[in-house]
Amino acid sequence: MTADANATVPPIAEYIVTTITNGIATITLNRPDVRNAINDQMRAELIAAFEWADKSRSVRGVILTGEGKGFCSGGDIGGMRGRLDAPTGEVAFNGWLRQKQTHKGISVIRNMTKPVIAAVNGSAFGLGLDMALACDFIIASSGAKLSMSFIKRGLVSDGGGMYFLPRRVGLVKAKELILTARVVEAEEALKIGMVDRVSAAEQLLPNAQSWAEELSQGSPAAIALTKAILDQSLESSADDIFTLGREAQAICYTTAEHRASVEEFLNKSK
Repeated sequence: MTADANATVPPIAEYIVTTITNGIATITLNRPDVRNAINDQMRAELIAAFEWADKSRSVRGVILTGEGKGFCSGGDIGGMRGRLDAPTGEVAFNGWLRQKQTHKGISVIRNMTKPVIAAVNGSAFGLGLDMALACDFIIASSGAKLSMSFIKRGLVSDGGGMYFLPRRVGLVKAKELILTARVVEAEEALKIGMVDRVSAAEQLLPNAQSWAEELSQGSPAAIALTKAILDQSLESSADDIFTLGREAQAICYTTAEHRASVEEFLNKSK
């Protein structure tokens, strides 16, 4: 289940299915009987799948989706039940360790060097919605429902939602959605910027595939460097971004894609 940069096939997993079509890896959460709720094993397999996709030269973009009727219903209820049964003195430290793995899973999605699209095929609640928000883009099926449901369990959004959501919908709207935990349907989510596109359910994955292919046509180095800089842009000064841009451009000057593009342009000019 470890990610191998030289492997042409994804790691074998029980709860994650990974396929590749035209350079786009589709990573599917595969526990449909519990609406793809995340347990510890699935979390580890998800991390391995994304690490493999990030390193694999055969992958240019990624789609994250769910098997069955839902995208992801959030954290597995078994973990919550386990907390209730654990000795009081162990609850906090065990939770800290689990949060560390949760944040690793979110970070491996956010820090991908390749475009990542969440294809939300149904309900995305709690941690499931956090995972979708960690992706670069979100396309939702017309029947999808989204909810920051943590407050209903006496919890805070622990998968990055408090970071990602305000950047999509604004601070006040993010507070409203998180504090009410209300369900947002696909059309409203599109209107407020919570998702980027809405698709008929039967066309969701084909549309996500086409979009991923479009987004990943450029130089892998230029795409990776651009993503890394843009992800820092809201917390950085203009001078910081200019500095990062200079460094990135210097790298791009040395790439085979840049040289080939310039030579092709010059030959056409002649």
